[in-house]
Amino acid sequence: MSLLVVGSIAFDSVKTPFGEGKEVLGGSGTYFSVSASYFTDVSLVGVVGEDFPDKELEVFKKHSIDTRGLEKKKGKTFRWVGEYGYDLNCAKTIDTQLNVFQDFKPSIPKEYQESDYLFLANINPELQLEVLKQVKKPKLVALDTMNFWIEGKLKALKEVLKKIDILLINDAEARELAEENNIFKAAKKILSWGPRNLVIKRGEYGALMCSDYETFSAPAYPLESIYDPTGAGDTFAGGFMGYLSSVKNLTEATLRQAIVFGSVMASFNVEDFSLNRLTNLTHAEIRDRFLEFKKLSHFDDLDHDFPGV
Repeated sequence: MSLLVVGSIAFDSVKTPFGEGKEVLGGSGTYFSVSASYFTDVSLVGVVGEDFPDKELEVFKKHSIDTRGLEKKKGKTFRWVGEYGYDLNCAKTIDTQLNVFQDFKPSIPKEYQESDYLFLANINPELQLEVLKQVKKPKLVALDTMNFWIEGKLKALKEVLKKIDILLINDAEARELAEENNIFKAAKKILSWGPRNLVIKRGEYGALMCSDYETFSAPAYPLESIYDPTGAGDTFAGGFMGYLSSVKNLTEATLRQAIVFGSVMASFNVEDFSLNRLTNLTHAEIRDRFLEFKKLSHFDDLDHDFPGV
């Protein structure tokens, strides 16, 4: 099954208490596509500047990511500079230079317009709507957004929410979007606007999936060394959507498995800066960590009557 992602390609400069990376490859489309490539064929639509070196394209080639939708325009590639303290759930943005990404208008190549699965990464919701007009009858559409669009493009965001199947956001964004402090009340309200499923990314506390029918929670993997959380949410989305596009039937069981695979991929990503860890995984490592996740939250039913019940 084919998976299409529309998102950003960037150069990040990141500092954490455990080191730093300067002008390293990043962006939502980058992290997503590399993560998803371990499960399925991925096509990437995005834009870079004329300063984007050919050697960086080797990352995409290594993972057989189709980059025919990657435009190169006059100007500089998107830059982001950020810093993390010991609370690695919170990034402090030092500088953002949109550059060629500021005027990005996604044009979906004809070869991609029949894609079965579509992920709309964190871009202007007005552009996400334009992408939906160009992709013909995808089986599943998932979307990511952020507080910047919630605060500045809420009308367009609510319009696109009517047309998607799954929304992936973090817990702070869910509360802000719904204007509800309680995460379950927030989820109920957001689901009433259109998505069939809401996936709430909770960083070191795992992930929560809500629908009108059930709620599922997965833990985060207990890591002793976390170097850089940049791109973890996009990596999670890549594992989640990559796995879903690799299975024949979408069921509650496969959605739960996809949540765990998303968490698996994110747990690897944070072990090093940029895509250093993500680009050098093996399928055996991914499978082994999936099984470790299963052990984390497995428990047996009682083999005796509970007193008083």
